[in-house]
Amino acid sequence: MANRHLSRSIVLQTLFEKDFNELDDSKIESLIKRNLNEFALGLEDSTFVKELINGILKNQKKIDMVIEKAAPEWPLSQIASIDRNVLRIGIYELLFGNKKEVPPRVAINEAIELAKAFGGESSGKFVNGVLGTIFSEVGPPAGGDKDEKIKKKIIEESLAGAVIYRIEENNFFFLFVHDIFGYWTLSKGHLNESEKPENGAVREVKEETGVNIKIEKEIGTNEYIASDPEKGKIKKKVIYFLASTKDKDIELKESGGLDRAKWFKMEELGDLKMYDDIRPIIAKAIKVLKHVS
Repeated sequence: MANRHLSRSIVLQTLFEKDFNELDDSKIESLIKRNLNEFALGLEDSTFVKELINGILKNQKKIDMVIEKAAPEWPLSQIASIDRNVLRIGIYELLFGNKKEVPPRVAINEAIELAKAFGGESSGKFVNGVLGTIFSEVGPPAGGDKDEKIKKKIIEESLAGAVIYRIEENNFFFLFVHDIFGYWTLSKGHLNESEKPENGAVREVKEETGVNIKIEKEIGTNEYIASDPEKGKIKKKVIYFLASTKDKDIELKESGGLDRAKWFKMEELGDLKMYDDIRPIIAKAIKVLKHVS
């Protein structure tokens, strides 16, 4: 929609000026008014501009944290101001916006177009890469990303992970990793070609958390569809194992998707923010442990 594209351009101009001149939020209204008068005389409704800017500013700390995790090799201060604010627009619409009005693929494509129009030679590719990383982690919203214009063969990927526990003073402790979207989840990763799932789980957990595990039992499988702007839809199958360890120290690998790792007592698990498809896996692991303890 032409009006929406023009509105995003005004949002970018306003955020760029605020960023470049290090202005506080109190100056936003005057910036919006001036930029609308100078650059958007044909804009029928400025509501979207104001809602988008206010939403970004309200969630900027969270958005900037996502940028830092999705592009760890690029400190926020070293990202060009145009690219930084294009990412803020794209990430806001991906994670916090109304997905019925702006589907994920539209949000990504609009951000890429802004980057190409106002940024440097490599801005479009950079923005595409960062937003693609985020989108591949989030996946499509409930009901799917219903863009029927592009039909691609679904790629299948195999992963393995583990419910990791240790025993200390007769208490069970479970290891969880925390992703950039605010969820506690299980350590997992892609299998190498011809690699056995149990071997892959041991390797991935060690690489991701520094913890050595001993596989005890396969406890479940999750399948879900993720999306990538370049590859299209990806069917991911994750095999989970129950695994024990004597290691207590965690050395979380620097990753674009994870920001923390921590041990939790069994009674703390109910209060954690988890993905719905992880909870049955956890419940089965606890059932197994209670049966053998």
